[in-house]
Amino acid sequence: MYKYDGLMVHQSHDDEGVIEIIDKEGVRALHFGSHSRQSTMLLEDPNQLHSLYARAMMALLLFHDSPRDILMIGLGGGTLTKYLLHQFVDCKIKVVEFRRGVLKVARSHFGLPLDPRLKVKIGCGAEYVDRQSHQQADQHDLIMIDAFDHEGMAPQVSSETFFEDCRTLLQEDGLLAINLWGTNKDQFQEVAWNMGRVFDWRILFLPVRKRGNVIGFAFGADMAKPSMKELQLKALRLEQQYQLEFPTFVQDFKRNNNKVLNRVIRK
Repeated sequence: MYKYDGLMVHQSHDDEGVIEIIDKEGVRALHFGSHSRQSTMLLEDPNQLHSLYARAMMALLLFHDSPRDILMIGLGGGTLTKYLLHQFVDCKIKVVEFRRGVLKVARSHFGLPLDPRLKVKIGCGAEYVDRQSHQQADQHDLIMIDAFDHEGMAPQVSSETFFEDCRTLLQEDGLLAINLWGTNKDQFQEVAWNMGRVFDWRILFLPVRKRGNVIGFAFGADMAKPSMKELQLKALRLEQQYQLEFPTFVQDFKRNNNKVLNRVIRK
């Protein structure tokens, strides 16, 4: 059966709606009942990051290049999780995914491995960070949030309280990265304001070229503050290492963060 101009290789339903997998021109995509693609994977190179927003999220490596204890809110097809496991052999990852059916297709159709370094919990990400923040602080050096449904970003992961809980769980030299939908300007401004207040405006935003996504980054109080020149040189090294467009990320950070850039990067 063909749908969204591609071959549908899987369809299932749960209480949240439909889960579909579509193959088109060598790319596998996860859909939640609409044209919007939640995750994509190159069938011939499944360990490489394909989607532009996922590549942009890895701009975090400019500031934190050896993550070891990662919390991820939202799994999708598991492409980011799989990439981190592949690239960073010493890291351990906890993922909180709301839908069990999404985990099933990440395993069956996107190659998410059974790995002792990976633990996946089914539940609400916001409720999880709330509980954990009351039990133990400074647990993670990296928190990544990519929680979308068929309508857009999950509202539970955009409140000031949610970011306060994340800050509690984040180590003082840690980093938070979140995938935002920039075309919803009211929601984007609300999230930006909440992140800024909680993290004392140590934040940066990276619009994803040719897409509606914007990746937000928030930095712990003790995160090292590189100079722009140091960042540009590091971008060149990382580009060679990972084949991702880090020099472009640095350019776009500089272009889109005039008011807060000096909170994170030295001149």
